[in-house]
Amino acid sequence: MRSAHPMPGNPWPHDMMLAIEDSSDQLMTLLWVREAWGLEVRGANLPPLLVDSPEPVDPAVRDRAPLAEWAYYWPELWEGALEHAGQERRPPSFERLQASADGSEERRAALLTLLGPTWQDRFGNDALEQGYHAWRSTRSERDAGSRPMFVDHERANLDVVVPAWEAGLTTIIVLPCVGDVAARIGEHGLFMTETTRADTASYRRAIALFN
Repeated sequence: MRSAHPMPGNPWPHDMMLAIEDSSDQLMTLLWVREAWGLEVRGANLPPLLVDSPEPVDPAVRDRAPLAEWAYYWPELWEGALEHAGQERRPPSFERLQASADGSEERRAALLTLLGPTWQDRFGNDALEQGYHAWRSTRSERDAGSRPMFVDHERANLDVVVPAWEAGLTTIIVLPCVGDVAARIGEHGLFMTETTRADTASYRRAIALFN
């Protein structure tokens, strides 16, 4: 939320705007691929497992897949996608995309700017035909039916949120992963699990990573 001028009596700074990203398809795709295909991913700062674990891919199908290659590149894709998701939000520009030809390098570069690195861009859609879309749809329906009453965490914790925003925070990425986990992403982003966001003390500790 942002207004052009100060609003008397409103404790929210008139020019402060925070983006809450809790439905990134790029990040959810990577999390699903790692678990459904049972990738043995190695690296530092890997995200926790999903709370809602997907059904594993059929072993016969899995045995025919290039799992070692997928696992090798997974951390690189995750780091790139998370960094892109945490960037400061700017007004979207589709002019370059519209001016490029289908299948051209210009179109690919424009999509990369808009979406960041994606699993599909590196490996195509084959891995996702084994249940991803059904899992994503089921999760979306379940969340819509059981979502608790909206809680404005930012407004309720302005004493820590405002200093974090002044220090550069513009985007909060929330993912349905296991545990109370939070990490600063670049100059403007903050990653946290749903568990962290749901608990006031944990949420405040996470926001304080920018203070």
